[in-house]
Amino acid sequence: MKALMRLVGLIVIAGLALQLYFVARIAVMIAVNPESTAFQRSETYRVATTTGSLKWRQQWVPYDKISDNLKRAVIASEDASFIEHDGVDIEALEKAWDKNAKAEQRVQKQGSRATPSGKAQLAPAKAPKIVGGSTITQQLAKNLFLSGERTLLRKGQELVLTLMLEMMLSKERILEIYLNSVEWGEGVFGAEAAAQHYYRKPAAGLSAYEAARLAVMLPRPKYFETRSGSGYLASRAGTIAARMGGVELP
Repeated sequence: MKALMRLVGLIVIAGLALQLYFVARIAVMIAVNPESTAFQRSETYRVATTTGSLKWRQQWVPYDKISDNLKRAVIASEDASFIEHDGVDIEALEKAWDKNAKAEQRVQKQGSRATPSGKAQLAPAKAPKIVGGSTITQQLAKNLFLSGERTLLRKGQELVLTLMLEMMLSKERILEIYLNSVEWGEGVFGAEAAAQHYYRKPAAGLSAYEAARLAVMLPRPKYFETRSGSGYLASRAGTIAARMGGVELP
């Protein structure tokens, strides 16, 4: 029994030490730009081991050197309530949960077909598209510190990190770090690298429509990188561009 209690105590101490480590890391980010994120390092390692070459395009630019068009486009596309919430958008999570549940129900219905004999036959069904409800701050927390695994423990840690980021950093700083570190293609990280890669111009010079296209790419950047002529990309970018005028910036 004593051994078990000692083990539990050590686990608690280790957990608290980890949280203090995260607090220290975030505190440094108030003034110092992060050199890389956990996601970037993971992706770079994956690309290097699978292709034999190291691809990492990133150039940090300060907040005022990133086009307001891109800031508005990303907020409009990824997190419309960014200015208002404290890191977690409960309403967006509820909507995402509802959409995912309905999508799962549709797949289950499609997966059961009636045969000529009247018996149900299970048929392969297309997996439902999972809709996320993560805020920009949640995405940043995950990219900065966490692995890509989906477990309740990791999700809980993401929530704690999200609250830490919101408490210690300003909205402007959160958006600045996010835009400078988020993935925009295979080995392409940050707004400056994305603007140069897709439009051969600095991030400060992005037009409203160019910014909207980049924002729409964010959920699946590597997918859209190879499908520049996608009808969905063009249509969705038009929708986001129309919303940008009503976006308030931090």
